Amino acid sequence: DYSRFVGDIFGAPLAFEALIAFFFESTFIGLWIFGWDRLPKKIHLACMWMVSLGTILSAYFILAANSWMQHPVGYRINEERGRAELTDFWKVLTQDTAVTQFFHTITAAFLVGGAFMVGIAAFHLARKKHIPVMRTSLRLGLVTVVIAGLLTAVSGDMLAKVMFRQQPMKMAAAEALWDGQDRAPFSVFAYGDVSEGHNSVEISLPGVLSFLANNDPNSYVPGINDINRELEEKYGPGDYRPNIPVAFWSFRWMIGFGMASFGLGLLGLWLTRKKFLLPPAMRTGEDEVPNLVLFRNKALSPKLTKLY
Repeated sequence: DYSRFVGDIFGAPLAFEALIAFFFESTFIGLWIFGWDRLPKKIHLACMWMVSLGTILSAYFILAANSWMQHPVGYRINEERGRAELTDFWKVLTQDTAVTQFFHTITAAFLVGGAFMVGIAAFHLARKKHIPVMRTSLRLGLVTVVIAGLLTAVSGDMLAKVMFRQQPMKMAAAEALWDGQDRAPFSVFAYGDVSEGHNSVEISLPGVLSFLANNDPNSYVPGINDINRELEEKYGPGDYRPNIPVAFWSFRWMIGFGMASFGLGLLGLWLTRKKFLLPPAMRTGEDEVPNLVLFRNKALSPKLTKLY
């Protein structure tokens, strides 16, 4: 039923994803796999760059389709045929929901990729295997984690503002904000009764949610109960609330993992800093596992180094 009703619009970005990005990726990953030791090294490397470009294109088209589901634009309803029809494909691809969601997803993907690379390099260095290449890989992964972590935070803030305008219930649910208020707080921890629509216990930072939503710590943010009443008036009686505990806690886990990864990246860059920032006694050769130097003349113990 869904495909019949909106397939004219929803199918368009998915068709682009399959015809352009998917075949693009699969062609070049085939060349990369079967071209090992057959293609010149630079051409072989370029194949993997093309795969990466293809996956980024794939992400954009899929997220454009997902964004249209959340904020439909560029269409009209054909009453005669009983279906939605595409009127502006460019608008579907470039609406702010798609652009901000893509920015946040891709920066988060690079954060995950950087962390994965750090983990692999650290595993080999702990075993004292492939040391020269893993030293370089560790640093590259750490730099990626720090840059992507910063961009993920920036893109997340941009996406939150778009969501607040377009889907206020989603933002209210992610914060367990039951009743609208000025200087709306950001909940660090909350526990409440969903059926009663209030929090029994709450630890929060005043004004932070208002700032995230409107760039103004004193602005008004509507709550779950207010929005639910509005939706009942518009669409009829019902419960329009999402699963509040899932929305609330998954939002916090997302922020927590992101901040923890960024923090570990910063710490890692400091502990493995370049030789010219280290005293001579702490420097190691390119074929040796680096010392993890906390202070100028203080390296971590061998046990802590292996653990880290």
